[in-house]
Amino acid sequence: MATATAPKIYRNFINGEWVEPKNGKMFENRNPANTDEVIGLFPAGDQRDVAAAVEAARQAFRSWRLVPAPKRAEILFRAAQILVARKEAFAHDMTREMGKILDETRGDVQEAIDMTYYMAGEGRRQFGVTAPSELPDKFAMTMRMPIGVSALITPWNFPMAIPSWKIMPSLVLGNTIVIKPASDTPLSTYHLVETLTEAGVPRGVLNIVTGSGHETGDPLIRHPAVRLVSFTGSTEVGRKVSEACAPEFKHCQLEMGGKNAIVVLDDANLEIAVDGAIWGGFGTTGQRCTAASRVIVEKKAYREFLERFVARAKALRVGNGLEPAAEMGPCISQSQLSTVMEYVEIGKAEGARLACGGHKLEGGPYAKGWFHEPTIFADCDPKMRVAREEIFGPVVSVIPADSLDQALEIACDVQYGLSSSVYTRNVNRAFRAIREFDTGIVYVNAPTIGAETHLPFGGTKFTGNGHREAAVAALDFYSEWKTVYVDFSDRLQRAQIDTGAFGQVGRE
Repeated sequence: MATATAPKIYRNFINGEWVEPKNGKMFENRNPANTDEVIGLFPAGDQRDVAAAVEAARQAFRSWRLVPAPKRAEILFRAAQILVARKEAFAHDMTREMGKILDETRGDVQEAIDMTYYMAGEGRRQFGVTAPSELPDKFAMTMRMPIGVSALITPWNFPMAIPSWKIMPSLVLGNTIVIKPASDTPLSTYHLVETLTEAGVPRGVLNIVTGSGHETGDPLIRHPAVRLVSFTGSTEVGRKVSEACAPEFKHCQLEMGGKNAIVVLDDANLEIAVDGAIWGGFGTTGQRCTAASRVIVEKKAYREFLERFVARAKALRVGNGLEPAAEMGPCISQSQLSTVMEYVEIGKAEGARLACGGHKLEGGPYAKGWFHEPTIFADCDPKMRVAREEIFGPVVSVIPADSLDQALEIACDVQYGLSSSVYTRNVNRAFRAIREFDTGIVYVNAPTIGAETHLPFGGTKFTGNGHREAAVAALDFYSEWKTVYVDFSDRLQRAQIDTGAFGQVGRE
């Protein structure tokens, strides 16, 4: 008689060792496409685990900051090579724990690979500047310095890519880390930590603690030895993170919500505009901060675009992300599915026309998962909640507009400012849109999703607090500038006061 295989038990990684949580409690990580499958049991840690991890990171910082940056980078380079070799295995595990289709999880791992290689290169490019002094016989330069213990709190929708955005620049700059991944998707972050450890990251430099936001996240960001906090998640929680960091003036980076718009103008190539709206709205089941949850269409193109868009959405194949035919997976959890269903009811009550979808998928292959139909609301008023609030699911609102100016006004009239897109064949209209979109990222003739690791990522307004992820911009957040003056004149020189001394140069 066959017996069920016991789920694997995972532990926290603290000071180079895999250790049990202090309270002995664990939580289940289940497959959102098949909730009968338990991916593993993970520690439901508390503030004692956090304290131990932070202390390990604090102690490790003393030596890690002195390791030459190019040597730190060599470890990242080895980690990237390991990720390449294990990409397919890590992608399969990510689909099992997060639900998105294999093509997308492969892309998630690839983004971690790209970021790791990129930041390995920054080991030899942490450039400061030298500048002429206003005084004679005086040398001036700047240099980057590590900050200390980094607290990294990451979401479930990109469970390897987003941790890599935070871990890699922090490490290459000489900081040490305690990371708390989302409880819905801890395994992918575990894989990343194991990879870096295998590549040679010393004990105590990189630590992972799992558990709830209340029991582990809150004590982590409030710990007095933590000097830097990077958070990706909702705007509501991000505000609390900012408030917690403020009393001790901790570096705080926030990447939060989005209500991103695709603007389709009447001169657009509608075929590629529909392609973009499908990918932007239903890629990752709409569970992206960059998801295109609004499509604003000029009225001359509105009817034709809507017909094509609805037909494509109805044809999308929803299923287990491990199945080759699947084009959209499940919601991450019962809670997220319930949120999507609540917003569908809100949209109908507001008077939006349900053009397709609107229902939980049940029975057959959907019986044990959290699946929802791709859903489109048509003829939406931009003041409707479904057209203004982040849903984080497969729900798109289509809004008519009289002109480019009105479309841009609608696009900008939300509290978020992450990503935006315009479809047009008119270069003048494209550049007007680029100028007027109040977002951190703008696309022309492409959807609102698809960031590249060598360019800054982040948004305006309630989406972020001014710091950017990825690229060289990340170096500015994970380091402090130090300005150095070397006076070799053998006399007291007072900046601004003694600048008249230049007149004496050459007479002495």
